[in-house]
Formats: sequence, structure tokens, C-alpha cells
Amino acid sequence: MTVHSPSLAANSDIAALMRPHAGALPSPDAPDFADAFEQFSDARVVLMGEATHGTHEFYAARAAISKMLVERHGFTIIAVEGDWPDIARLDDYVRHAGPRPRLGQPFARFPTWMWRNQEMLSFIDWLRGFNADLPEDRRVSLRGLDIYSLGESIHAVTRYLDRHAPAEAEKARERYGCLTPWQDDPQLYGRTTATSRFARCEDAVVQQLRDLLARRMDWIADDGEAFFDAERNARIVRAAEQYYRSIYRGAKESWNLRDRHMFETLQALMAHHRDARAVVWAHNSHVGNAAATAMGWRGEFNIGELVRTAYGTDAVLIGFGTDRGTVAAASDWGGEMQVMQLRPARDDSWEAAFRKIGLNRCLIDWRHNRDGDLAEALGQAMLERAVGVVYRPETELLSHYFEAVLGEQFDAYIWFEETRAVTPLGSERPHGAPEIWPFGL
Repeated sequence: MTVHSPSLAANSDIAALMRPHAGALPSPDAPDFADAFEQFSDARVVLMGEATHGTHEFYAARAAISKMLVERHGFTIIAVEGDWPDIARLDDYVRHAGPRPRLGQPFARFPTWMWRNQEMLSFIDWLRGFNADLPEDRRVSLRGLDIYSLGESIHAVTRYLDRHAPAEAEKARERYGCLTPWQDDPQLYGRTTATSRFARCEDAVVQQLRDLLARRMDWIADDGEAFFDAERNARIVRAAEQYYRSIYRGAKESWNLRDRHMFETLQALMAHHRDARAVVWAHNSHVGNAAATAMGWRGEFNIGELVRTAYGTDAVLIGFGTDRGTVAAASDWGGEMQVMQLRPARDDSWEAAFRKIGLNRCLIDWRHNRDGDLAEALGQAMLERAVGVVYRPETELLSHYFEAVLGEQFDAYIWFEETRAVTPLGSERPHGAPEIWPFGL
């Protein structure tokens, strides 16, 4: 790993330059926490990150800011780094809609704690209450952006066709039958197509999507929301088929395919909802502009970079960071969730520069301040920490740090010096191959 970080003395200088611009924040659980974020309400899309997938303060802060943007400024979509069908069940709940046909329980795959936690439950209960008195077509929606729901999405498409065109449903089952043996472990499909002459299922899933779209006008007129859900699931099947083939061709290709799908889903949501304004919750590695990081320098892009290109100054990219505390994570893919000690950040990292500011919690916003000393400070390339659902403190430098130019990666940054783990709901039940391999972010 080649690192071109400033010296520790320069790191202290960066902290000194940032300090005058750092606004102290109350606890994210305080009722006035979101007041400091009113300046972001002019955006159409607000992307909020997290430095880990298992930290209470990140979830609580995003929830508080989202409530403010929804309640005071008319934001209409909360889009999260979660599977479309699983999040759709929460969307049914928050929008007072009838439950849709489904397989199994939501959030049963590793990592269950990422959305089955007390922090998320509190937010969706609030959102359901907010929607209660609104007309059906004005209720705020909760949507999943991710790609890993192959089996559940196949089921959603066929069940939709069962209700609208039974003959078409049988065709869909035949086409998707190519993928049926791999639904519970789609990574094996990718491995098989990469290492044998097994016929790929690409043509079948593409044709199924085309046939569905050919009936778009008739079925939208009948029930536009149900068709939209079926179409998104058909697109997920297509994208997942591509994704699981691509993971054996290289990390760059599979990462880019996944983030392109998340961006395209966001774009579809913006077109689907009237007067759409969206909040996105995802890991820092997805919402920050990848072009300003080691990811981008090796050819990867992400939803943050694509949103920046599409929306310009109408998008706000907000990063989150912490120094130390506890975090919910696993030691290995598919392992049991543990409450683990998060090591203090390295002294040559962005987190260390924020630690030296001397505030327990703060916000620095440079969206309209990209000149002068602050811009110079934030224009350095330094290490940044990223913890996904797996945390390996024994190999932390190799496993969890990458280089980034923070001032180009984000428009603002929220700092919590010490944080604690999220509170999972019930017992964790990780099993089978993890759906987020090989990234965990």
C-alpha cells in the first residue's frame, strides 16, 4: 500500500486551519441536533455517509437530519444502501400500504444488524407517523438501492405477473429457471460461468425485462406503483446476474456495476415521484466522490461521483467520521455480530486531524468555501478509515484505510470523536455465504 500522507506536523497544521470552521454539535439524540444542517435544505439530493456500518451516532444523525429535511423542506424519498425487496416491506409500513407477496423474513441474510436495529426502528416509526395524515400520493417513501436480492426479486416479478398475465408468469418462471439453482448462493453461479461451459442466463433475464417493459403503458395505467416495483425487481435480476458473473473478473468491474445500479435506481425514483427530493444513506465509500480517492485513481466510480456529475451543486455529499469507541461488526464474512472496540485512528489520517481540532462533535461545511486556507488544508491526500460489516483491527492499515482528498470527496464532514455500536433487534442469525462479498461496504 503506497501512502503519500503529510507529516504529523503538517497534520497538526491541517487541524489548525480547520478549527475556525468547525461548528460544535450537540448529541445526535438531542432534539436540536438537526438545526445545524438547515443550509443543506436547498439541495435536491443530500447524500449522507457513514465510516462504519455499525455505529449508533451515524444512524441517529442521519435520521435526525432526514426528519428535518422531510418535515421542514419537503423531501420525499429516503433511499438507503439496502436490498429493494427488504426495504420495500418497511416502505409498506411507513406509507400505510398493504403488504406485498414475499419470501421469508426481511433482513435475514448477513449482515442482519445493518437494518434490523433499534435506531432504524425508531426512524421508521417516526416516518409512519409523519405519513399518517398525508394523502397517499404525497407520502414519503423509503427505498432500497442495492443489488443482492436475486431470489426475492425473481419471486416479486413472477407474483406480479401471476396477478396481471398468468401466461407471462409461466414464461418468466421458465426464463428465471436458469438461475433457480443459484438463488440461495448466487456467487456459485458466477464461479460456474467463469470456470466452465455452463450457459449464462444473461439473455433470458434481459428478454424478461424487455417483455415487462413492452406492457408498461397498459400496466402503469392499471396500478403504476405495483408496476414500478415489478420493473425495479426485474432490473435487479438483470443487474444481479451481471454482478455475480463480474466478481470473478475483477473487483473494479463488479464495484462499478453495483454503484451504477444504485445510481440508476435513484434516478428512477427521482423520475417516479412528483417534486422529488431525495436523501441517500450509504457508506462513505459510496456517497463520497470516488474521483477524489484511491478507488477512483484505480478506475472505480461510485454513486457519489455519478450524482455529482448529474446534479452538480444541487447535490450535497456529507461524510461521517469517528476516532474510537465500539462498533457492531463481524470478524469475518458471514460471522457472528460482535460489539468490537474500534481502535483510535492512525496519527497520519484525516480522523487524527479532526481529533486534533479538540471538539467531541463538529460539522465543517465547505460547500461554499472552496478557496483560501480551508481549501488548502482539505486539498491534501491523507489516509481515511472505512469499516464495513467486517472489522479486522489486527490488519487495520491494510484492511480499512485508503487515501482520499477530503475537500474533493465531500462537501461537508460530521465528526464524532467517540461513538458506540448500534443496538440490534433480537438475536442475530447470519448464515450462508454473505451477500455483500467481496466488499462489505
